[in-house]
Amino acid sequence: MQSLGPTVPSPSMLKILRHSISNYGLRSVYTGLSASLMRQMTYSLVRLGSYEEMKRFISENGHPPSTGKLLLAAGVAGGLGGIAGNPADVLLVRMTSDSIRPPEKRYNYRNAITGLISLVKEDGQKGLARGLGTNTTRAVLMNTSQVGSYDFFKTTLLQYPIPLVNYQFHDGFFLHVVASLAAGTCGTTVCSPADVIRTRIMGSSGNASPIEVLVRSLREEGPAFMFKGWTPAWMRLGPNTVLMFVFFEQLKRGWSSLVPS
Repeated sequence: MQSLGPTVPSPSMLKILRHSISNYGLRSVYTGLSASLMRQMTYSLVRLGSYEEMKRFISENGHPPSTGKLLLAAGVAGGLGGIAGNPADVLLVRMTSDSIRPPEKRYNYRNAITGLISLVKEDGQKGLARGLGTNTTRAVLMNTSQVGSYDFFKTTLLQYPIPLVNYQFHDGFFLHVVASLAAGTCGTTVCSPADVIRTRIMGSSGNASPIEVLVRSLREEGPAFMFKGWTPAWMRLGPNTVLMFVFFEQLKRGWSSLVPS
């Protein structure tokens, strides 16, 4: 949906899904899965691991750092993750948008490994950095609005009871689910404009700059283009964020019990 330009009438998520399944089968909804896994093992691994280490470093005598310091650490960690995961991001965008391209312009990557080899062969090392600036910006926004806001929502919910019902959260599974769902919604909304521009740059074979893509898209589609595909993006990021933080919290607790601080 993010790849489609103004020549295509605004498609709904269900129309895109129905078209993909009817033309390419049920397996089409998992197109790019290998690239998505590669992306998680580079981008997410670096941004989460470095954020936790930064958070530990800036904590003072066991006291949690301020919100400003947490957001700054999340932004830096997100930038590092964006750089680490950029090649996988290029592959993911190309693999998932291949079906809407003319047959002669398709990349036809079988999986992430063969795609990575083809990318280097055809575009050289600079192909690995396609859209790096926009992707890093998006990664900074994502980590700040998702990981940073998760800590903010969790801390706030622990400090203050819910208005009207006067319910007080305690550190546990339910708190992690609610805070991560709020963080996923925040991250989807904040990152949508950069996500759309990043997708269009990575999916193209030209050399348009982010500013050129932004200006052209605004002229041809209006400001609404910046939130194209918000619903499927939220449907992906919402559950992803919930599962990520719920498992992450359990892993941290398990690790803390095994390795004394």
